[in-house]
Amino acid sequence: MESDSAVRRLRFFGTHACAAPEHDGSRHRCGDNGCSAEPKRKPAVKLLLLREGLAASLLSLFIVALWALVHLSLQQLVIGKSTGEFNALRARRHLEQITSFGPRPVGSQENEVLTVGYLLEQIEKIRVQTAAGPHQLTVDVQRPTGSFSIDFLGGFTSFYDRVTNVAVRLEPKGGAQHLMLANCHFDTVANSPGASDDAVSCAVMLEVLHSLANQSTPLLHGVIFLFNGAEENILQASHGFITQHPWAKQVRAFINLEAAGVGGKEVVFQTGPENPWLVQAYVHAAKHPFASVVGQEVFQSGIIPSDTDFRIYRDFGNIPGIDLAFIENGFIYHTKYDTADRILTDSIQRAGDNILAVLKHLVMSEKLADSSKYRHGNMVFFDLLGVVVVAYPARVGTILNYMIATATFLYLAKKASQPGNGGGRFVRDLACATGVAVLSWFITLLSVLIVALLITLMGRSMFWYNHFYASICLYGAAATGKMILIHTLAKNLYYGGVRLVELGELYFDVSLLLWCCSLVWLTQQGLCSAYVPMLMVAFPLATKMLLAKEFKHRGASLKYSVLYLLGLALPYVHFMFLIWVVFEIFTPIMGRSGTEIPPEVVLASLVTLATIFLSSFFLHFIYLVRSTKWILACLGSVFIIIFLLMSCGLFFPYSSNPVSPRPKRVFLQHTTRTFHDLQGQVESKDSGLWINSFDYTGIQHITPIIPEINDSVRTRCREDRPFCGYPWFLPVKFLSKKNWYLPAPEVSPSSPVKFSLLSREETSWGTIKMTFSAKGPSHMSLYLMPHKGASLSTWSFGDGTPQFDLSGEYFVFYSHGLDAPTWIFWFEIQPPREPDPSGPDGIISVAISSHYFFGEDRRTAQLGEILRRFPPWAFPSSWVSTYDMYRY
Repeated sequence: MESDSAVRRLRFFGTHACAAPEHDGSRHRCGDNGCSAEPKRKPAVKLLLLREGLAASLLSLFIVALWALVHLSLQQLVIGKSTGEFNALRARRHLEQITSFGPRPVGSQENEVLTVGYLLEQIEKIRVQTAAGPHQLTVDVQRPTGSFSIDFLGGFTSFYDRVTNVAVRLEPKGGAQHLMLANCHFDTVANSPGASDDAVSCAVMLEVLHSLANQSTPLLHGVIFLFNGAEENILQASHGFITQHPWAKQVRAFINLEAAGVGGKEVVFQTGPENPWLVQAYVHAAKHPFASVVGQEVFQSGIIPSDTDFRIYRDFGNIPGIDLAFIENGFIYHTKYDTADRILTDSIQRAGDNILAVLKHLVMSEKLADSSKYRHGNMVFFDLLGVVVVAYPARVGTILNYMIATATFLYLAKKASQPGNGGGRFVRDLACATGVAVLSWFITLLSVLIVALLITLMGRSMFWYNHFYASICLYGAAATGKMILIHTLAKNLYYGGVRLVELGELYFDVSLLLWCCSLVWLTQQGLCSAYVPMLMVAFPLATKMLLAKEFKHRGASLKYSVLYLLGLALPYVHFMFLIWVVFEIFTPIMGRSGTEIPPEVVLASLVTLATIFLSSFFLHFIYLVRSTKWILACLGSVFIIIFLLMSCGLFFPYSSNPVSPRPKRVFLQHTTRTFHDLQGQVESKDSGLWINSFDYTGIQHITPIIPEINDSVRTRCREDRPFCGYPWFLPVKFLSKKNWYLPAPEVSPSSPVKFSLLSREETSWGTIKMTFSAKGPSHMSLYLMPHKGASLSTWSFGDGTPQFDLSGEYFVFYSHGLDAPTWIFWFEIQPPREPDPSGPDGIISVAISSHYFFGEDRRTAQLGEILRRFPPWAFPSSWVSTYDMYRY
């Protein structure tokens, strides 16, 4: 420790307002800790300052210890002993059997026959075993047909025909009027076994069904276990159930089981809408709680490009629910690596314990029967390291937030009213210090973004994808060093005549004020996430007040520093958990967010913001050390070393390590494109391998291995063709504008698309009605592009009103299960008043693409050959497709 040998003045704020103090040569009255502009009035009191090495060690140890505590809590999947009611080993056998069928896209034998057959077989075993008990079990295989529009991925319309739902109704033998719904899905994306997404949830539900059915005590209400077979087709099967199944009218609430990662803990990331009794039920019943209202508000903001069946039940069924998902290791989500062996039995156990306990609580609750009484209001909820969940009504949170904010302003007002602070000196000094802090944040963020831009221009984007802590060392060191440098310069140049102990006090007040302002703003916005700044205000304020006497008499002593950090431990460890969630979600997302979003900017911003937030109450310490030169030297060295290593290409973004793979996602479609003119004649036709890279690096790492895939075959969007003239499976062309087209022989699927115009008639109200038929594989995409001046007025999809015009185009996603009839649809179009001479002929361009995800048609010799040449660190998802365009 070092001592402050200058005279201790309790109030320095009068020494200057927003101007730096004048240096009048009176240094003989100054100690190392600054000068006093007033004559001595009291005997000298030595106030301690922290040594640079000790300060750095304390803060580093604090951060590392809390980060380790967060990771330890995440690895502790099951807390305490299981009750034994849920058998994870039996659930694992279900998981392994379902995934053994391989990928299960809608329409495939694996999805519609093998998986459905296995589920029915297991359900029948449970029914027979429990027939003598107090419950009855009814099974219904539903194959609905329907259509709806959804504002996901820019917005599109969905049409499904004979997709599969396996619905199981468990209720007392006397029947039940009110039902809970538990939902999972057993279908998968193409080329992925889908263990985590979502076979494990269906395995858990089978075992929960087994446990509930074997209970000797009759349930008060019933439960529907819905094994839906078309979620990956953008939520189709859940829509078919909730809008068409006769049991749906009795559903009062639901639990949805999903995945955005592979294994780990399942987190409650959204609830409601409103209906706080559902959160209370989870808090009361869950054996291993893991929940966050922050996740709910972030997810529902649309920042994360994903959606779940929760949305369908909420929007189309008007029922409340709880959405849970596995979020860890999203790097292998929707890839071939999503296998059963990567899901720990403890993950299955904790999920089963939680779902079983919450379902039992809800079906025995009187609130389920008349939930309208308990409908209104939201809940603030969050867990503390998975040990306990804190939950309280949002209105209570609002009162609590304003009470904490009021206490903070009273604390600052008391300081401002102390003798010697006349004329608003404290307020002016606080305002100036706040300006310095905010300016340091802005300059820090700008500086780190410049580094990120430089890395992007160097072609080293996503170096952190397989080396996460390299990004922390690079961007974190840059952000931390920049902030310390700015405040060191402010301390030495701007505050040259002010005592360091008092500056430390001032910058604590600055951090408190800024967090308090964010608390008030978030509370006024009605966000439950305001509890985060509430914690970041309440605990530091209480800690500072308790340590005021120690700081007043001894300054930054070791005892003060340790107790101060301990007082910050709880809000900081929770905040660091939230930071972990952000990186756990957004880092993998950068590997599938398309070619247009620069990932360096995103990750550098996240690291910098995390650094800024975490450092807020550490600004206090920058002014309580005499020097920061060695800290700056160390941070600068770390930055330079990592930057040089990154520049040399030592941090390769991808990995095929079987323990922790980080694959690069590439989509390959062997396609044949046919373009027809207004007379129906073929005006052009070509075939090739259409290649999409779904991350920012494009093909720069692929070209050295497969030289023919290079920028000479990069495509250009033809604006006169629907969706640029390429067979987009989903309307995501805005995410991936860079794609490549390598010439290849024509594809000849055994069941080609049959598309025809059945009728064209003019209506009495001036529109033209066109009716079409289409027969093809289980997945097709329809694109409608009215020409300039023309507009769609109505159609046979959804509620009849064409929706979600994507830059003049409409996207209709079609899928079907087994034995689906020919797809018949129609639309009415209002012709333009005057034809556009510069545009294409006719009034509308219609295109249809087919996608062969399974069976013999999904592969060609050319696809097989090029797939073998891809490096092991790549995950090329491939299929055969066609694209046919017509003018009318």
